[in-house]
Amino acid sequence: MRLALILSLAAYAQRPEQALQNSAARVVFDLGGGSLTVFQLSGGVNPLRWLGPADTNATLRPMAHFLCLDRWGQPSAEDLAHGMPYHGEATRVMWKAGASTGTSLTMSAHLPMANLDVSRTAKLSDNSAVLTVSETVTNRNKLGKIYNMVQHPTIGPPFLDEQTMVDANARRGFMQSSPMPNPEEPSVWWPQALKDGSPVNMRLLTNDPMPNVVSYVVEEPLGWTTASSPTSGLLLGYLWKTEEYPWFNAWRHVDGANKPLARGLEFGTTGLHQPFAVLIEKGRIFGRRLSSYLEPGASATRGYIAFLAKIPSDWKGTERVTLLNGKITVMERGTRQVTVSGASW
Repeated sequence: MRLALILSLAAYAQRPEQALQNSAARVVFDLGGGSLTVFQLSGGVNPLRWLGPADTNATLRPMAHFLCLDRWGQPSAEDLAHGMPYHGEATRVMWKAGASTGTSLTMSAHLPMANLDVSRTAKLSDNSAVLTVSETVTNRNKLGKIYNMVQHPTIGPPFLDEQTMVDANARRGFMQSSPMPNPEEPSVWWPQALKDGSPVNMRLLTNDPMPNVVSYVVEEPLGWTTASSPTSGLLLGYLWKTEEYPWFNAWRHVDGANKPLARGLEFGTTGLHQPFAVLIEKGRIFGRRLSSYLEPGASATRGYIAFLAKIPSDWKGTERVTLLNGKITVMERGTRQVTVSGASW
């Protein structure tokens, strides 16, 4: 499975793309589905590695960090019968390249079934590995539209191994595998999950299979998650405003030899992996909405910051991340910290 993944990822170089680069980092967006497929320090490892194992579409497909729009998860049986794909259409359409400089770009797409437009602006800081992304969704329907928008970053080998630690300022959560109508009972607290009734630590992925998707709320104004790889000497981080993305959704996957294959670090407008009818019926979990709404012709803009930083080989994981005056500070679980400059919304 690892060999198949490597061979599939080699196809990145053959696909239409938009790229950004400065002295510190390189960024690549794939136009065949709009995914962020490469974010790496110059000459370094790329943490973002994922192709859906059941996805055979060689041109339009979700890869690495992709956008779930207009939904997160499976469509209803009726929507599926009419051609609506899993996670919506954003990864199933060609994106149009817009204006581009060496460190900034624009791109856009139209989702024909949902009748939504999405435009993206991405900017790489002048001399550091900080990527700022802003995305605007516009409802082109003559009637109001229920929708969801979830960022789906996924990390994989060689950045991901048994030593890689995932941290976040997530709080109370629930297992997607728990039965409706109250999947939040029993609740869990980050970094805990449950598998067969036993606790699982979501910070690490060793030899235990994925305990399904686990969704947590973020209570602080600024949400964050980091993946730290002491083996690679690299930390990948994301920052977002919780008023825009109140949910953090985590999942893990191992290969046939029980080796780490993929980890999802998702953040978005919903925490329930169900069709719209179920979301509407449920309404809220932990007081947080499970869907968003746009009036005809209305737009909504959301953004995030991704960053990379070098870490020592004995890094113990992330205790806290702050953003102040354009400087991102990552505090280790101990006394050390790393800083990255050049951040802005």
